[in-house]
Amino acid sequence: MRKAFVHFLWGTVITIVGGVALFFVCVWNGWVGYMPDMEDLQNPIDKFASQVYSADGKLIGTWNLNKANRVAVDYNNLSPHIVHALVATEDERFYEHSGIDFIALGRAILKRGVMGQESAGGGSTITQQLAKQLYSEKAHNKLERLLQKPIEWVIAIKLERHFTKEEIIAMYLNYFDFLHNAVGIKRAANTYFGKEPRNLNVKEAATLIGLCKNPSLFNPVKYPERCLQRRNVVMQQMLKCGYITSDDYHRYAGDSLAINFQTPKSIKGSGDYFREFLRQYMMAVKPERENYPSWNERQFVIDSIAWQEDPLYGWCNKNFKRNGEPYNIYTDGLRIYTTVDTRMQQYAEDAVRKHVAGYLQPQFNRSNAYKKYAPYSSTISKATIKTLLNRAIRQSQRYRTLKANGASPDEIRKSFRTPTEMTVFTYRGDKDTVMTPIDSIRYIKSFLRSAFMSMETKTGAVKAYVGGIDFDHFKYDMVMLGRRQVGSTIKPYLYALAMQNGMTPCSTAPNVQRSYGGWTPRNGSRARYGQNVPLKWGLQTSNNWISAYLINQLGPSQFVNILHDFGLNNPDIEKNTSAVLCLGPCEVSVGEMVSAYSAFANGGVRCAPKFVTKIEDSHGNVIAQFPSRMNEVISADNSYRMLEMLKAVVDAGTGRRLRSNFGFTGQICGKTGTTNNNSDGWFMGFTPELVNGCWVGGEDRDIHFDATSIGQGAAMALPIWGYYMKMVYADKSLGYSQSAKFEIPKDFDSCETRDSLNFNGIEDVFF
Repeated sequence: MRKAFVHFLWGTVITIVGGVALFFVCVWNGWVGYMPDMEDLQNPIDKFASQVYSADGKLIGTWNLNKANRVAVDYNNLSPHIVHALVATEDERFYEHSGIDFIALGRAILKRGVMGQESAGGGSTITQQLAKQLYSEKAHNKLERLLQKPIEWVIAIKLERHFTKEEIIAMYLNYFDFLHNAVGIKRAANTYFGKEPRNLNVKEAATLIGLCKNPSLFNPVKYPERCLQRRNVVMQQMLKCGYITSDDYHRYAGDSLAINFQTPKSIKGSGDYFREFLRQYMMAVKPERENYPSWNERQFVIDSIAWQEDPLYGWCNKNFKRNGEPYNIYTDGLRIYTTVDTRMQQYAEDAVRKHVAGYLQPQFNRSNAYKKYAPYSSTISKATIKTLLNRAIRQSQRYRTLKANGASPDEIRKSFRTPTEMTVFTYRGDKDTVMTPIDSIRYIKSFLRSAFMSMETKTGAVKAYVGGIDFDHFKYDMVMLGRRQVGSTIKPYLYALAMQNGMTPCSTAPNVQRSYGGWTPRNGSRARYGQNVPLKWGLQTSNNWISAYLINQLGPSQFVNILHDFGLNNPDIEKNTSAVLCLGPCEVSVGEMVSAYSAFANGGVRCAPKFVTKIEDSHGNVIAQFPSRMNEVISADNSYRMLEMLKAVVDAGTGRRLRSNFGFTGQICGKTGTTNNNSDGWFMGFTPELVNGCWVGGEDRDIHFDATSIGQGAAMALPIWGYYMKMVYADKSLGYSQSAKFEIPKDFDSCETRDSLNFNGIEDVFF
């Protein structure tokens, strides 16, 4: 009997041990649960993420399934304090085990599993925690979590076999989410302390490692006291492990957190708006009419043209892997090499913020101080403002949530009028406050918006792309997605059409007010009224009467055709066949305008915006290259004539502030634009090397400066161009110079034409 019992016990032990061994063999080989293959383990973070590089060789972001813009920091760029804090707190025998700490595991099983002590601590090593972060889905219950553990143990052992301890620490810190969009140690150090990871001191390192236990519970922004206590616990562990002395601990423990919280920003010069635009652009699907609402026919037309003409648009869904599946930027580990230069991108972002945040916004706030319905203009009615606000309410997430939950109109109205705790945007960082949701809508709308794009004139390579004033709070991209009325910046296209029809800068037109089919254009000045004035002077002073006269001579249909040649594909242009089109009521994006103006600087040949030079697969093989895309719009001779007229705009016309205020001495061409009621301020300017465009305005057209002195394009948009180019020229490493000259033949006479057409003899054609 006793012998049989012993045999039974041994049999049970052997069965259990054999079963456990068999289970782990199955896990090791991926027969049970999920086990990444060896190739995945060799690059567990970036294997599937696509990486985006700048023209100057910087990694400016990644695209992956969790959409975190994580940038890795190698071990050598980590402060030793962050390493010591992590090891001391999370895995004090880290350098002694091979992925599993059996001492800690046994203690956890005994104290937590058998004795039920929840505060006894866990048995997971740093490597196991990394395995969990990389490969484990969130468990829905304890049983599911229990089944995940053995898989993580095996992955941890494999990680230890393929990586050094230093690499594992770096991967863990690069992957961890420290809250507030601070994914990875680099963004965490930037966000909480305004530092790079290598510069963190003992207290700062302990604070960040303290978050690893539970970021939400120890959030230093919301719960500073709780975070402070946790930081001191981490320093106690560092003292226990000998990483700091007793004197160090007592000196640091009484100090405050000293958080220098900053809204997380991307890597310097990375361009949040640009990366997001590029992500959507490359992943676009073939446009189908039924997928667009009836009110957005314009976008369907624009997307359809892009699908046909631009290889980059929808690239992932127009190109296929060997297995026949389309490419996916989140899972295929692509390397996308862009045209953006991080230095120029940073200069553009700085220029926008300097002028909009530093000058325009304070001026706008002062002008709204005594307006009852600010930020809306005092020129519109109370009923119009009410309509606009009701539309904004219906578009808000709060409204949609209340509506989905069955709230009545009265309940929704009450909710929007009830003071609520919220965090709002300011240029000095996010601010916690209390206000009603309807007031928060008006508050957000009070911020002026802006967009800026810089492109090389001869290649179309986009060097800087600023879609708005702050990506985290104002995500709508005003460079390629948003479209606004362009005002007088449309006039150079009309003058180019005049040149194509045999006119010259010296041709004259009557500077008088006329009516055209019931439309009588107004003008901002009566200088030289009644005279026949040269076209050069008409464009230089942005004279509306001359523009109206020209379109009356040439016809709107011709004008529409040349606008399309310039790359303005908005179908609304075709519907506007009246003479008023010459004053820019059509809506165009900043990107389209920049591309169109490149024709003037490039011998009449327009360059389409070029965002990417090449794409490589995860093995480094080049799978796509993107040459410049060009089309001839006007003749080279007529481009030279346009250069003469557009230079006059800057030298002595509406763009002369670039000379008087900024002191530029080189050759510059440009055109200002201001729409009705100062709703939009534009400046398009180019040198022989770069063409830049800028727009400034409110979220709604009824949000604007009432005074033209500050609401015009020369005051709202032109200074951004000036600040940007000042910084570009100052950076000699970029290679741009004010000494560059437009390529015009020395013997070219802009007032002569080969066919000697006499513009003054053309009779008026009224519509």
